[in-house]
Amino acid sequence: MPKILAIANQKGGVGKTTTALSLGSALAKLKTKVLVMDLDPHACATVHLSFFPGNYQESALDIFLVSKEKKSIIYERENLPFAFVPSHIKMAEVEGALKNIPGRGWLLKKWLQKEAQNYDYVLLDCPPQTGVILLNALAASNLVLVPVQTDFLALHGLKLIFDTLKLLQKSLKREVEFKVLATMFDIRTKASRKVLNLLRKKLKDKLFNTIIPIDTKFREASSMGKTILELFPESRGALQYLNLAKEVHRL
Repeated sequence: MPKILAIANQKGGVGKTTTALSLGSALAKLKTKVLVMDLDPHACATVHLSFFPGNYQESALDIFLVSKEKKSIIYERENLPFAFVPSHIKMAEVEGALKNIPGRGWLLKKWLQKEAQNYDYVLLDCPPQTGVILLNALAASNLVLVPVQTDFLALHGLKLIFDTLKLLQKSLKREVEFKVLATMFDIRTKASRKVLNLLRKKLKDKLFNTIIPIDTKFREASSMGKTILELFPESRGALQYLNLAKEVHRL
Protein backbone atom coordinates (compact mmCIF):
# COMPACT_ATOMS: atom_id res chain seq x y z
CA MET A 1 0.00 0.00 0.00
CA PRO A 2 1.58 3.32 -1.03
CA LYS A 3 1.88 6.36 1.19
CA ILE A 4 -0.40 8.96 -0.42
CA LEU A 5 0.36 12.66 0.05
CA ALA A 6 -2.10 15.34 -1.02
CA ILE A 7 -0.18 18.57 -1.66
CA ALA A 8 -2.81 21.21 -1.06
CA ASN A 9 -3.37 24.86 -0.24
CA GLN A 10 -6.29 27.02 -1.31
CA LYS A 11 -3.98 29.95 -1.92
CA GLY A 12 -2.18 29.85 -5.26
CA GLY A 13 1.50 30.58 -5.80
CA VAL A 14 2.78 28.89 -2.65
CA GLY A 15 4.79 26.14 -4.34
CA LYS A 16 2.33 23.23 -4.67
CA THR A 17 3.47 22.13 -8.12
CA THR A 18 7.14 22.78 -7.39
CA THR A 19 6.79 20.65 -4.27
CA ALA A 20 4.97 17.81 -6.04
CA LEU A 21 7.59 17.56 -8.78
CA SER A 22 10.68 18.25 -6.66
CA LEU A 23 9.63 15.95 -3.82
CA GLY A 24 8.73 13.26 -6.34
CA SER A 25 12.19 13.54 -7.88
CA ALA A 26 13.86 13.53 -4.45
CA LEU A 27 11.94 10.45 -3.29
CA ALA A 28 12.97 8.69 -6.51
CA LYS A 29 16.60 9.43 -5.61
CA LEU A 30 16.00 7.50 -2.39
CA LYS A 31 15.30 4.45 -4.58
CA THR A 32 11.56 4.47 -4.02
CA LYS A 33 8.91 4.05 -6.69
CA VAL A 34 6.93 7.27 -7.08
CA LEU A 35 3.74 8.28 -8.87
CA VAL A 36 2.96 12.00 -9.26
CA MET A 37 -0.59 12.98 -10.25
CA ASP A 38 -1.64 16.39 -11.56
CA LEU A 39 -5.22 16.99 -10.39
CA ASP A 40 -5.27 20.73 -11.07
CA PRO A 41 -7.25 21.94 -14.14
CA HIS A 42 -4.54 24.58 -14.64
CA ALA A 43 -2.22 21.64 -15.44
CA CYS A 44 0.97 23.40 -14.35
CA ALA A 45 2.79 20.16 -13.53
CA THR A 46 1.61 18.66 -16.81
CA VAL A 47 2.95 21.55 -18.89
CA HIS A 48 6.15 21.68 -16.81
CA LEU A 49 6.90 18.10 -17.85
CA SER A 50 6.17 18.86 -21.53
CA PHE A 51 2.84 17.07 -21.75
CA PHE A 52 0.86 19.16 -24.22
CA PRO A 53 -2.60 18.64 -25.80
CA GLY A 54 -2.10 16.32 -28.71
CA ASN A 55 0.85 14.34 -27.35
CA TYR A 56 -1.18 12.40 -24.78
CA GLN A 57 -4.71 10.99 -24.68
CA GLU A 58 -5.49 9.54 -21.24
CA SER A 59 -5.37 11.78 -18.17
CA ALA A 60 -6.57 12.19 -14.57
CA LEU A 61 -9.90 13.29 -16.04
CA ASP A 62 -10.62 9.64 -16.89
CA ILE A 63 -10.82 8.76 -13.17
CA PHE A 64 -13.85 11.02 -12.78
CA LEU A 65 -15.63 10.14 -16.04
CA VAL A 66 -17.81 7.35 -14.74
CA SER A 67 -19.09 6.28 -18.18
CA LYS A 68 -15.70 6.22 -19.94
CA GLU A 69 -13.92 2.96 -20.73
CA LYS A 70 -10.92 2.80 -18.41
CA LYS A 71 -7.45 2.64 -19.94
CA SER A 72 -4.09 3.14 -18.29
CA ILE A 73 -3.51 6.81 -17.52
CA ILE A 74 -0.05 6.34 -15.97
CA TYR A 75 2.87 7.48 -18.11
CA GLU A 76 6.35 6.12 -17.49
CA ARG A 77 8.99 7.74 -19.68
CA GLU A 78 12.76 7.37 -19.67
CA ASN A 79 13.21 11.12 -19.23
CA LEU A 80 11.01 11.25 -16.11
CA PRO A 81 12.32 10.36 -12.63
CA PHE A 82 8.83 9.15 -11.61
CA ALA A 83 5.61 7.84 -13.13
CA PHE A 84 3.14 10.59 -13.98
CA VAL A 85 -0.58 11.13 -14.50
CA PRO A 86 -1.25 14.36 -16.45
CA SER A 87 -4.17 16.70 -15.94
CA HIS A 88 -6.68 17.91 -18.52
CA ILE A 89 -8.32 21.30 -19.03
CA LYS A 90 -11.76 19.66 -18.75
CA MET A 91 -11.01 18.77 -15.12
CA ALA A 92 -12.72 22.09 -14.41
CA GLU A 93 -16.01 20.51 -15.56
CA VAL A 94 -15.86 17.56 -13.16
CA GLU A 95 -17.82 19.34 -10.42
CA GLY A 96 -20.96 19.65 -12.55
CA ALA A 97 -20.59 16.25 -14.20
CA LEU A 98 -20.52 14.44 -10.84
CA LYS A 99 -23.26 16.46 -9.17
CA ASN A 100 -25.71 13.56 -8.85
CA ILE A 101 -23.26 10.65 -8.82
CA PRO A 102 -23.36 8.53 -5.61
CA GLY A 103 -19.97 8.06 -3.95
CA ARG A 104 -18.40 10.85 -5.99
CA GLY A 105 -15.99 11.67 -3.16
CA TRP A 106 -14.32 8.26 -3.31
CA LEU A 107 -13.55 7.84 -7.02
CA LEU A 108 -9.86 8.67 -6.67
CA LYS A 109 -9.37 6.42 -3.66
CA LYS A 110 -10.97 3.49 -5.49
CA TRP A 111 -8.75 4.11 -8.52
CA LEU A 112 -5.61 4.27 -6.36
CA GLN A 113 -6.53 1.02 -4.60
CA LYS A 114 -6.74 -0.68 -7.98
CA GLU A 115 -3.98 0.98 -10.01
CA ALA A 116 -1.31 2.34 -7.64
CA GLN A 117 -0.42 -0.60 -5.42
CA ASN A 118 3.04 -1.03 -6.98
CA TYR A 119 4.22 2.42 -5.86
CA ASP A 120 5.82 3.42 -2.59
CA TYR A 121 4.58 7.01 -2.81
CA VAL A 122 1.76 8.79 -4.61
CA LEU A 123 1.93 12.61 -4.68
CA LEU A 124 -1.28 14.48 -5.56
CA ASP A 125 -0.85 18.01 -6.92
CA CYS A 126 -4.23 19.42 -5.87
CA PRO A 127 -6.32 22.28 -7.29
CA PRO A 128 -6.71 25.38 -5.10
CA GLN A 129 -10.51 25.39 -5.42
CA THR A 130 -12.62 23.64 -2.79
CA GLY A 131 -14.61 21.10 -4.76
CA VAL A 132 -15.03 17.45 -5.57
CA ILE A 133 -11.47 16.96 -6.90
CA LEU A 134 -9.82 18.44 -3.80
CA LEU A 135 -12.14 16.46 -1.54
CA ASN A 136 -11.30 13.26 -3.46
CA ALA A 137 -7.60 13.95 -2.95
CA LEU A 138 -7.92 14.72 0.75
CA ALA A 139 -10.12 11.66 1.34
CA ALA A 140 -7.64 9.39 -0.46
CA SER A 141 -4.52 10.66 1.30
CA ASN A 142 -2.63 9.44 4.35
CA LEU A 143 -1.08 12.88 4.82
CA VAL A 144 -1.93 16.38 3.61
CA LEU A 145 1.24 18.35 2.89
CA VAL A 146 0.48 22.08 3.00
CA PRO A 147 3.09 24.34 1.36
CA VAL A 148 3.01 27.83 2.86
CA GLN A 149 4.96 30.75 1.46
CA THR A 150 6.76 32.61 4.24
CA ASP A 151 4.86 35.88 3.94
CA PHE A 152 1.87 37.17 5.89
CA LEU A 153 -0.64 36.93 3.02
CA ALA A 154 0.05 33.21 2.73
CA LEU A 155 -1.12 32.67 6.30
CA HIS A 156 -4.69 33.35 5.10
CA GLY A 157 -4.47 30.35 2.77
CA LEU A 158 -3.39 28.24 5.74
CA LYS A 159 -6.62 29.10 7.56
CA LEU A 160 -8.70 28.16 4.50
CA ILE A 161 -7.14 24.71 4.15
CA PHE A 162 -7.50 24.09 7.90
CA ASP A 163 -11.20 24.96 7.70
CA THR A 164 -11.57 22.53 4.79
CA LEU A 165 -9.77 19.79 6.74
CA LYS A 166 -12.11 20.30 9.70
CA LEU A 167 -15.16 19.88 7.47
CA LEU A 168 -13.65 16.80 5.87
CA GLN A 169 -12.88 15.24 9.24
CA LYS A 170 -16.55 15.53 10.17
CA SER A 171 -17.70 13.75 7.01
CA LEU A 172 -14.97 11.08 7.14
CA LYS A 173 -15.35 10.60 10.89
CA ARG A 174 -11.58 10.34 11.22
CA GLU A 175 -8.67 12.67 11.79
CA VAL A 176 -6.94 13.92 8.65
CA GLU A 177 -3.18 14.08 9.22
CA PHE A 178 -1.34 17.13 7.92
CA LYS A 179 2.08 18.80 8.01
CA VAL A 180 3.04 22.26 6.80
CA LEU A 181 6.05 23.02 4.61
CA ALA A 182 7.53 26.53 4.72
CA THR A 183 8.45 27.60 1.17
CA MET A 184 10.05 30.55 -0.64
CA PHE A 185 11.96 31.48 2.49
CA ASP A 186 14.23 34.50 2.13
CA ILE A 187 16.56 34.72 5.10
CA ARG A 188 17.51 38.27 4.11
CA THR A 189 14.07 39.70 4.87
CA LYS A 190 12.72 40.40 8.33
CA ALA A 191 9.16 39.57 7.23
CA SER A 192 10.14 36.11 6.01
CA ARG A 193 11.98 35.34 9.25
CA LYS A 194 9.05 36.61 11.31
CA VAL A 195 6.52 34.42 9.49
CA LEU A 196 8.76 31.36 9.88
CA ASN A 197 9.05 31.97 13.63
CA LEU A 198 5.27 32.38 13.83
CA LEU A 199 4.72 29.09 12.00
CA ARG A 200 7.13 27.31 14.34
CA LYS A 201 5.38 28.73 17.40
CA LYS A 202 1.85 27.89 16.22
CA LEU A 203 2.40 24.55 14.48
CA LYS A 204 5.22 22.96 16.49
CA ASP A 205 5.64 19.35 15.24
CA LYS A 206 3.08 19.95 12.47
CA LEU A 207 5.75 21.96 10.63
CA PHE A 208 8.42 20.11 8.67
CA ASN A 209 11.97 20.83 9.83
CA THR A 210 12.95 21.36 6.21
CA ILE A 211 12.64 24.94 4.96
CA ILE A 212 12.49 25.51 1.19
CA PRO A 213 14.46 28.64 0.21
CA ILE A 214 14.01 31.04 -2.66
CA ASP A 215 16.22 29.70 -5.46
CA THR A 216 16.36 30.91 -9.08
CA LYS A 217 17.28 27.37 -10.12
CA PHE A 218 13.62 26.33 -9.71
CA ARG A 219 12.63 28.66 -12.53
CA GLU A 220 15.57 27.60 -14.70
CA ALA A 221 14.68 23.93 -14.31
CA SER A 222 11.02 24.64 -15.09
CA SER A 223 11.95 26.43 -18.33
CA MET A 224 13.74 23.26 -19.44
CA GLY A 225 10.94 20.87 -18.49
CA LYS A 226 12.92 19.28 -15.67
CA THR A 227 12.99 19.28 -11.87
CA ILE A 228 15.66 21.10 -9.92
CA LEU A 229 17.13 17.81 -8.68
CA GLU A 230 17.73 16.60 -12.22
CA LEU A 231 19.56 19.71 -13.44
CA PHE A 232 20.98 21.38 -10.34
CA PRO A 233 21.38 18.64 -7.71
CA GLU A 234 23.79 20.70 -5.60
CA SER A 235 21.62 23.82 -5.49
CA ARG A 236 20.09 25.00 -2.21
CA GLY A 237 16.58 24.19 -3.39
CA ALA A 238 17.48 20.68 -4.52
CA LEU A 239 19.29 19.84 -1.29
CA GLN A 240 16.35 21.01 0.81
CA TYR A 241 13.87 18.90 -1.17
CA LEU A 242 16.17 15.93 -0.64
CA ASN A 243 16.04 16.70 3.10
CA LEU A 244 12.25 16.86 2.86
CA ALA A 245 12.16 13.47 1.12
CA LYS A 246 14.16 12.00 4.00
CA GLU A 247 11.72 13.52 6.50
CA VAL A 248 8.75 12.11 4.61
CA HIS A 249 10.47 8.72 4.35
CA ARG A 250 10.83 8.62 8.14
CA LEU A 251 7.14 9.32 8.82
